[in-house]
Amino acid sequence: MIVRPRVDDDLDRCVEALRLVHDADSYPLNWPESPRAWLEAADAAWVAELDGELVGHAAVMGHELCRLFVVPAARRLPLSVGRALVEQVRAHVAGALTLNVVDEQRSGAVAFYEATGWRFTHTTDAAFTRPDGGPVRLRHYELPDGLR
Repeated sequence: MIVRPRVDDDLDRCVEALRLVHDADSYPLNWPESPRAWLEAADAAWVAELDGELVGHAAVMGHELCRLFVVPAARRLPLSVGRALVEQVRAHVAGALTLNVVDEQRSGAVAFYEATGWRFTHTTDAAFTRPDGGPVRLRHYELPDGLR
């Protein structure tokens, strides 16, 4: 597996991978009007490739991990695509990291973050709604500086 900085030429493959993740897990909860723009909205981003296939993506905005996803076919591999992407973000960001996760049907994401050292801090109401217009709760996490 290779984890490397995302380049503009990766964006179409990233959107294709994101569609697979959305279809499997409803992430992101609301499909963006412009998935490319949604992915581009980051300070820095990385992709993971396995045998030439794009299998994961992670980005950072300030000290917040965001846009982290791994295609369903690459999950639970011994090499842990998700962990490798998080470690790349950790190497890039000085200090603690934060993230938030939609607090519904996200047991896989919650299990991953909690198993990899992220600490749950609180929940809040999101500024956006579910596709049906209902409210969304967010679970907030932090990964303290120095914890790997």
